[in-house]
Amino acid sequence: MKNIFLFIRQYFNFLSFLLLQVLCIVMLTKVSKTHETYFAGTVFEVTGYFNSRYANLQQYFNLKEANQKLAEENTRLRNALGSNFISPDTSLINFTDSSFVDTLGRKRKFIYLPAKVIGNSYTLQNNYLMLERGANQGIKKGMAVVGPSGIVGVVVDVSANISKVMSLLHRNSKVSAMLKKDNTTGSIEWDGADPSILILRNISKSAKVVKGDTVLTSAYSANFPSHLMIGRVASITADPATNYYTLKIKTATNFFTLQSVDVIYNTRYNEQIELENRNQQQ
Repeated sequence: MKNIFLFIRQYFNFLSFLLLQVLCIVMLTKVSKTHETYFAGTVFEVTGYFNSRYANLQQYFNLKEANQKLAEENTRLRNALGSNFISPDTSLINFTDSSFVDTLGRKRKFIYLPAKVIGNSYTLQNNYLMLERGANQGIKKGMAVVGPSGIVGVVVDVSANISKVMSLLHRNSKVSAMLKKDNTTGSIEWDGADPSILILRNISKSAKVVKGDTVLTSAYSANFPSHLMIGRVASITADPATNYYTLKIKTATNFFTLQSVDVIYNTRYNEQIELENRNQQQ
């Protein structure tokens, strides 16, 4: 209390000046409509500025909730895509599971399950992600993982509530890919150098590939649905010893800021893998 009185005593003249100025402004606005309009506009402009700053600050603290809602909406829209369904075989019907059939009678092949990223590496030679969703929430080994902008990796290990994903930024990662414009297929790998650049191999030199071409997942993968975004061609190198190009692909997924993903359940994954393994053993 003593400090307050000392402050007032020290700055008494200045505080008196401010008080008189405010009093004069109030009196002036009372007797003059012109000044009242001017000062009212100034007050509105100042309060509007501070309200705008406050709204921006409030939006910043609400970003987490907004991102969560966007991720949920993204998952819902992905589940509604027609490419997740296949037309039924009308020649013979033995059994129908209604939970995997839409109103047109098409059977659902792919189901998208949202998950939160709780761990992510991208500076090693073999990088992984950890997801806060496991076996209790329907996750199994072999499921594909896709982010808001493009594919991310494949689930390689699962516990009750956590799953481990082999990132595209892993030396053992291989994904069947194709050029969007002509469906020329190849294999996407990572050379361990730049986390934003993937390598697309085995693209025939007969393909008319140019910088900027879009690269998607192909229909030859048991993990990923076809036509998911992988990235765009950044550079083209012709191998003089073979008939193939080696392409550098700017990945669509930003692995530095990844926070939420969708895990893709292929209802026919086990059937396809079992048949492929059986053919390899023969």
